[in-house]
Amino acid sequence: MRLTLLCAAAVLAAPSANASPLTYARALDLAARSAPSLKASALKIDAAKAEVGPAGALPDPKLTLGIDNFPVSGPLAGRSGADEMTMGRVGFAQEVPNARKRAARVERAEAGVAAASAEAALEARQVRTAAAIAWIEADYARRRLAAIDAILAQLEPLWSAAPSAVSSGRSRPAQALAVQTARATLEDRRAEVQAGEARARAQLARWTGENDPSTAGAPPPTELDPAALRTGLDQHPALAVRDAAVGEAYAGTRLAKAETSPDWGWEVAYQRRDPMFGDMVSAGVTISLPLWKHMRQAPMIAARTADLGRAQAQREDARRALRAQLDADLADHVMHHDQWLRARNRLVPLARQRADLETAAYGAGASGLSDVIDAFVGLADAQLTALDRETAVAIDAARLTLTYGTDQ
Repeated sequence: MRLTLLCAAAVLAAPSANASPLTYARALDLAARSAPSLKASALKIDAAKAEVGPAGALPDPKLTLGIDNFPVSGPLAGRSGADEMTMGRVGFAQEVPNARKRAARVERAEAGVAAASAEAALEARQVRTAAAIAWIEADYARRRLAAIDAILAQLEPLWSAAPSAVSSGRSRPAQALAVQTARATLEDRRAEVQAGEARARAQLARWTGENDPSTAGAPPPTELDPAALRTGLDQHPALAVRDAAVGEAYAGTRLAKAETSPDWGWEVAYQRRDPMFGDMVSAGVTISLPLWKHMRQAPMIAARTADLGRAQAQREDARRALRAQLDADLADHVMHHDQWLRARNRLVPLARQRADLETAAYGAGASGLSDVIDAFVGLADAQLTALDRETAVAIDAARLTLTYGTDQ
């Protein structure tokens, strides 16, 4: 039984043991190659491309079958072979929409390809951004866990010193309880950090397809070039999606206007009569007559023109929203960067200095054990705060670069 359990544990642990840590670049590469949403986008492009050819093709031809000139009254009523005009007919008909209409249909299908391609590019950016954020959160969660473990390791000798300090009279019994409370608080913080790391790794597994991934290597750079990001806005896939919508609306307008031009069609038929009379062949042409344009075509043209204006307005609104969001994100990045520097350069050194001073004072008998514990709890809070702020800065930089920068 014990051997069976050990083998099962080894099998379950094998994926984790064999999984190599992911660097930031490799995580993004895996996400770009394995995300199911990107595969769905690629299939949508294939479907849109497949529709271009049929969009400009002629309609399917029609086979016509019938009986012509069958008598239903008079002396020859009901007699199909007695009248020289009665004949069976088999024909072939083809409708031919006007060239403007076919060209507009092709243009609309090509705009659909452009829209699918732009949506795929936008989805690719969103996938890479989500994978980048997941990697950063997992990496910094690992660092937070290491930081709080280091604090707990430093405090380990002090936990056991609390009862002896009470028995020696250096600490009051209530202070020993405060020490235990502080320990429980730190352990709660560690549990929160550990859960955060598990959540981040779960998200990283979602985007990369890796089983139980871990992070390795340096995080992405936090430096940004706001001017370059603003310059690249005009090539953003979100605007390309709107451009494609404008193209589709424009093609719809052209298609509505093409309805004012007549369509035509042709038909040939072979007519079989009684052998004594001989067979016949017929041919003809049909032409549509758009005579009431003010009632049919004009309202449709007005509707499609309104759709074009709406698409153009939505494109401009998307451009303004994108620029405003970029400016807001850059402002947040500056704020987060300043907060991180204050935490790293001021809060953490001050908290460490306080912990050192309280430790020295405790050694000299000038302070209690609870004061030392409080100082180390404050140091842990300062270090975790600094890491949280650094995480926010790294996430800002990655999101801004991948969302507003070029695909390269």
